[in-house]
Amino acid sequence: MKYFNLFSNILVTKGAKRILISDLQRNSSELYPLEFHEIIKQLKNKSVENILKNYDTESISFVQEYINLLVEKEYGFITEGDWDRNFPSLNYHFHEPNEVSNIFIEISSLSVLNKIKQEVENLGVKHLVIYSHQKLLLKDFQNIDSKFKNSVLNGIEIISPFHDDIDRNFIDSLHQTVDRIYNLVFHTCSKIPFRSKDIFRFTVQFIRQDLQISACGKVDLKYFNTNLPKVLEALNHNSCLYKKIGIDKDGNIKNCPLMSESYGNIQNTSLEEAIAQPAFRQYWNMNKDRIEGCKDCEFRYICTDCRAYTERSHYTSENLDISKPLKCGYNPYTSEWEEWSKNPLKQKAVTHYKI
Repeated sequence: MKYFNLFSNILVTKGAKRILISDLQRNSSELYPLEFHEIIKQLKNKSVENILKNYDTESISFVQEYINLLVEKEYGFITEGDWDRNFPSLNYHFHEPNEVSNIFIEISSLSVLNKIKQEVENLGVKHLVIYSHQKLLLKDFQNIDSKFKNSVLNGIEIISPFHDDIDRNFIDSLHQTVDRIYNLVFHTCSKIPFRSKDIFRFTVQFIRQDLQISACGKVDLKYFNTNLPKVLEALNHNSCLYKKIGIDKDGNIKNCPLMSESYGNIQNTSLEEAIAQPAFRQYWNMNKDRIEGCKDCEFRYICTDCRAYTERSHYTSENLDISKPLKCGYNPYTSEWEEWSKNPLKQKAVTHYKI
């Protein structure tokens, strides 16, 4: 008897019409027909020969092709005789030791960073994302980096408007003087100052469009990520809000700067006081299996989940919004994509958010 053994790093996600097979070691995902799921399910407990017995002559060749595909894609391996089950399945538990992993803050003045500097340390924050409404000079970037030089932060991402001083020399100077900054995004670019394959301490992106915070939350294939930590987070928690803090331009402390609920202001409330409020964490453990529409989507564990912009159509008895993200144009029941903003069923929510 031959048995197929699925590697533990392979995650099979069943959707309404298709399945997604994710290789969590190679960071890749591929779509397959729904009937493939039943075959994979049977292979967990039955030999290949016993499975083939259940199909007629015409279907056997298709089933065998599926099994061959599993081997060719290196999703698993065939053994002669049943094996001893000494290969444990992957533990899907997600552990994040930090009180808070990410902070997203809008700033109009760099002085506001002094308000959160110590709390970044207290909470063990790993990543700080800064959205600046003003154009930042070279010394501003250097001051930001220097402010968190000996911090627990793993890195800082800065999103800022482009200006004419930003050129190759500007970036070279930053490369020589900063340590914590790992990504720079310059938007509203009148020109692309240079295109280089040189390796800096950080990545640099130049975007011609005006990049507004309100553009966040769009669901698109290009944003999907088969990254093991992100997938494990999505399996257990809300992939967009879990252990994250948002601070808007007025200093209001929120789950996300775009959400309406505020839990204090950094002028009179510490971040620690804000996250201690039970309501602040109410969405932290809401994964995609609880979101309407998303729970039947094959992409749900490699996608993010926006609670700031939703279709506003489904709520729990505790008044938690479990509606599908507004900016998602994918229909898992037809496997089709459409432009979300043109969907007539979303227009009421679009009007509400004044998008």
